[in-house]
Amino acid sequence: MSPRAPAVFKSAFRQLQFSTRTTSATIRTLATMSLGKTVKLNTGASIPQLGFGTWQAEPGQVETAVFEALKAGYRHLDLAKVYGNQKEIARALKKAFDGGVSGLKREDVFITSKLWNSQHRPQDVPAALDDCLAELGLSYLDLYLVHFPVAFDERGDVNKNLFPLQEKSDHPDGDVKMLDDISIVDTWKAMTKLPKEKARAVGVSNHTKEHLQALIDGSGVTPAANQIERHPRLLQPELIQYCKEKNIHITEYSAFGNNMFGVPLLVQHDTVKEVASRIGATPAQVILAWAQVGGHSVIPKSVTPSRIQENFKEVELSKEDFEKIESIGKKEPRRFNIPYIANKPRWPVNIFGEPEEKDAPHKVIV
Repeated sequence: MSPRAPAVFKSAFRQLQFSTRTTSATIRTLATMSLGKTVKLNTGASIPQLGFGTWQAEPGQVETAVFEALKAGYRHLDLAKVYGNQKEIARALKKAFDGGVSGLKREDVFITSKLWNSQHRPQDVPAALDDCLAELGLSYLDLYLVHFPVAFDERGDVNKNLFPLQEKSDHPDGDVKMLDDISIVDTWKAMTKLPKEKARAVGVSNHTKEHLQALIDGSGVTPAANQIERHPRLLQPELIQYCKEKNIHITEYSAFGNNMFGVPLLVQHDTVKEVASRIGATPAQVILAWAQVGGHSVIPKSVTPSRIQENFKEVELSKEDFEKIESIGKKEPRRFNIPYIANKPRWPVNIFGEPEEKDAPHKVIV
């Protein structure tokens, strides 16, 4: 959190100091405050804890959604090359910075984007960043992440083919062609050499504790952040503790879970709804409050203006309510983002060491 932030915004989450109140929640709109709650990266930069995600934001909707988010007060945007919507987001940014959001300047917004899997060859990394900046109409990113610890074997134009396919596959949706002669350390070293005036901080996404340790051992440089799937069904305590010890910031995606396998979203979970009803908050607000405990950031996505504004609230949970939400993952653990079983085309690689990945023919190259 910025030391200059008003004390009123120092919630119980920040230092894991919980309120003893269990019957009500204090809900405060942060839209009038340009920074909201922030925490420090290991670079010294401040990152707002509540961000706005753009994954699966449909073309034709994302421009309006990002602009509405900036109007509502969000000052942390999470983007990626593979989302295919950065040019549209660029229009929202230009509109906001050109007076659409009163007084808003580029330096007021923390913008993250990500290197795609087809851009992992060290010699391709600088050009990938330049391409990303060109799509967004920006001169720099606040944070540039390696999206996944796997490389795709694309030798043509990545803009035309984000998912190069193997010539032969027994899978009905096909298999992505993996590149096994580039290690995650090779790519990470190239990331660390990017000009600071273009990428002010670099980090990773979807990396396990073992992947992170390999990067640190192989380069001597600790990532500023690790963006991971995390929600009340996927607690990842060992990874969280490791990142805390190494001063690696955690950004959480899929905060509400995922219904791709027929599992209801967490906003529909009875425990979450009970807590929300009792403290006078929405289920989404309760989950986002839980997600920020420990100084993590979280990046919910919505294209609905009312939900964009609704999510931008601060809710205080009691220790008891926090533990109730936490108990979901202890009883019903579930990871959803497993590319070997969830993605089309399939990624034939074991990334997380989950049982569902045991038959994948490729592994992360460290």
